Amino acid sequence: MPLGRLLSRVKFDYYLLALLATVAIAAVLPARGAAAPIAKYAVYAAVFLLFFLYGARLSTQAVVQGISHWRLQSLVLLSTFALFPLIGLGLTAALSRWLPVDLAAGLMFVCVLPSTVQSSIAFTSIARGNVPAALCSASVSNLAGMVLTPLLVAALLATHGSGFSLKALTDIALELLLPFGLGQVLRPWVGPWITRQKHVLSYVDRGSILLVVYAAFGESVVAGVWSHMDPWSLVLVFALDAALLALVLALTTVVSRTLGFSKEDEITIVFCGSKKSLASGIPMANILFPGAAVGAIVLPLMIFHQIQLFACATLAQRYARRPLEAPASVEGAPVRA
Repeated sequence: MPLGRLLSRVKFDYYLLALLATVAIAAVLPARGAAAPIAKYAVYAAVFLLFFLYGARLSTQAVVQGISHWRLQSLVLLSTFALFPLIGLGLTAALSRWLPVDLAAGLMFVCVLPSTVQSSIAFTSIARGNVPAALCSASVSNLAGMVLTPLLVAALLATHGSGFSLKALTDIALELLLPFGLGQVLRPWVGPWITRQKHVLSYVDRGSILLVVYAAFGESVVAGVWSHMDPWSLVLVFALDAALLALVLALTTVVSRTLGFSKEDEITIVFCGSKKSLASGIPMANILFPGAAVGAIVLPLMIFHQIQLFACATLAQRYARRPLEAPASVEGAPVRA
């Protein structure tokens, strides 16, 4: 399958341009004065809608179907919330003298985020992996991240001036868990309609993130955060993001093969265990960090997001070219590639 077709399946091209355009608009026309509180309330409404729709679309049955494969799920969670943070601690400690505080915090923030949902499942499907397990892993990772990410931020980013307090847990509950729970409760009534409107609602998802990005970068521009950034720091963040992803991809591949997982399960572990969610990360950053710092902190996440799409699209293409083989058995049950 051509690389361009792979990238189109995760809707990468235009969204990247939209993100860049949003940052440029925020740099030139940030929300100031009376417009600032309006932007703040608009962001709150957008994030509420985003997580309500996510809750309404998440199938409880799909989670139950994949949760029985506990070895795979455990390895994905360990990669997401243990391996990544350990690597992040090493990188930020080694390069602390060259990275501005907010960018170092942003790199560490990438490491404590949950996995993606859409792209993890899409790449697993393209590569002929264990799709039900991927759906479960990505969903459980995002649910766990609503609790684990703020706790890890509190534990690991205190020295980066994150301004985190335990009040953030309450904010997470009100702004993320509450709309998600409402979506789950109302899913029997609104779920089928939302499923039928998938194409339209994808614009709602992405539009919500663009609004949060605009507000975050605009606030950092007004506060003068970017006047302290230099091109060398941005290049270094790009290189560190790429090195971080490459290391996790290599380690998850080696570990899954060493532990004797099937090729289908290996694909799921590699793709679900190496992703970081832009959709969850930006709203969380907006809650967990001081407003003026959010723009710089989410920059490493935005860069990592694009790098992971390029790298995993290429890797999925490579997996997809392998010869067809008989479906493997997972915990006594057949798995369809």
